Amino acid sequence: MTLRIYNSLTRAVEPFAPIEPGHVRMYVCGMTIYDLCHVGHARMMMAFDVAQRWLKASGYRVTYVRNITDIEDKIIKRAVERGISIRELTDEMIAAMHRDIGALGVERPTHEPRATDYVGQMLDLIGTLEGKGLAYRASNGDVNYAVRKFPGYGKLSGKSLDDLRAGERVAVDDGKLDPLDFVLWKSAKESEPDDAKWASGYGPGRPGWHIECSAMSCALLGERFDIHGGGMDLQFPHHENEIAQSEGALGHPFVNVWMHNGFLNVDNEKMSKSLGNFFTIQDVLKRYDGETLRYFMLRTHYRSPFNFSDVNLDDARAALRRLYTALDGIEVPDAAIDWAQPQAAAFKAAMDDDFNTPGAVSVLFELANAVNRSRSGADAALLRGLGATLGILQQAPRQYLQAGSGLDESAIRAQIDARAAAKAARQFAEADRIRAELLAQGIVLQDSPSGTTWMKA
Repeated sequence: MTLRIYNSLTRAVEPFAPIEPGHVRMYVCGMTIYDLCHVGHARMMMAFDVAQRWLKASGYRVTYVRNITDIEDKIIKRAVERGISIRELTDEMIAAMHRDIGALGVERPTHEPRATDYVGQMLDLIGTLEGKGLAYRASNGDVNYAVRKFPGYGKLSGKSLDDLRAGERVAVDDGKLDPLDFVLWKSAKESEPDDAKWASGYGPGRPGWHIECSAMSCALLGERFDIHGGGMDLQFPHHENEIAQSEGALGHPFVNVWMHNGFLNVDNEKMSKSLGNFFTIQDVLKRYDGETLRYFMLRTHYRSPFNFSDVNLDDARAALRRLYTALDGIEVPDAAIDWAQPQAAAFKAAMDDDFNTPGAVSVLFELANAVNRSRSGADAALLRGLGATLGILQQAPRQYLQAGSGLDESAIRAQIDARAAAKAARQFAEADRIRAELLAQGIVLQDSPSGTTWMKA
C-alpha cells in the first residue's frame, strides 16, 4: 500500500507521489510571533511534524519549510507597547517557541525563513502581478490584488465570488476597487516605527501577510511543490489568496496537495481568552510533560476536531505510562523495523492512510500487550522503533516512569529497603505502612521476583 493523503483542493484522499521521485517538498504556514505559542499552535506544528517524520520513515528525502511571520500589525503594536524593537520582540518569541515545541519533540524544519529576510522577493512578486494586471496601486498608497481578475478564486475553500459578495462588508476609504480585494503592500503610516518600514518602488511600507508565504515557498521550494499545509482556519482567506497570487504570477498550479489540520476546542468549546479557556504551551508544561502532550495529540486524527481537557490529558498520561511500563526492565536491542512483521505492517497501513495516528497508536498497544506476555527484546525493539516514527517512547523507561517525583531517589530507596526488612521480619503492618506512605507522596511500588522498583503515580 502506498501513502494516501486527503487533498483539501480536490476534497478526496489521493495516492501520493512527489514531483521529484524520492524527494518531498513541503511548506507549512508557521507562527506570527508576537506572543507565546498556545496549544492550538502546538496542534498544528505536531500534525506536520508527524507528517514529515512519516515521509522520512517511508524512505523519502524531505525538504520541509515552516515560515515565521515577523512583521505584522500585532507584532508592531506589541513592540511599541513594550518599548522595544520589533527584532528584539521577535527574537524573544522565536526562542520561546523553539523551547516550547522542542519540549513536545517537534523537530526543526529544514528551513525556517523569517518574512523580513524575503521582502525583496515579495516586491518582485508584486511587480509581476502588477505587470499582469492582477495588482493595482490604491489611492491610499497600498498595492492590492484584484480578486475578480483571477478566474480560479474560491477553488480551495469552495466559496464562490457571489457567496463572498453576499456576505462582504463594503470597503470604506481603504482604497480598494472591490471589497474582496486584499493588500499586497501596505503603505507606511506616520505613527509606525522606522523598523516597520521598507523602501520600495511603491513608497515606504511593508508586505501584506498573504504575499509572504507565496514568496518564501517559491524561493525555497521552487515554482511547484508537493505539499502545502496549515491550520483549517487558514484555508480561507490566507491559502485561497496564496493560490491567487502564486498561480496568477506563475500561470500554473503551484501546489499538488493541500493539507489542513482540524480545529482545537477546550472542553468542547472554542479556545479564546474571553472565555477564560486559553492555554499557552508553557501553561500546560507546568502540569504535564511534553511527551504526554505529544502523545495526547497523536490519539486524534490530524483532520479531526481536537478536544483539549485535563481529563483527556490525565488519561493520555496514564496510557503513555502503560507503554513505557511494557518496555521497563527489558534489554531493548537496536534493530531496524521489519515492515513485513504483522504489527509493523498494520502500523504502516494506518499511517499510509492519511497519517492515521489513532490507528497507529492502537497497534502500539497491541504490541505492548505482546511485550508484557513475552518480555521479548525483539518485540520491545519493534515497539520502541514504531514509537520513534511518531516521536514517542525514546526515553529510558525507568527514567520516564520516575520523572517528576520531586523526591530524593536515595530516600525512596531507603524506604524500599526498610519495607523489605519489615517483610523479612514478618512485620507486614509496617511494610504496608511504608507502601501507603510512599503512595501518599506519589510513589508506586512494584514487586517482582528480582526485587522492588518504583515509579511516579
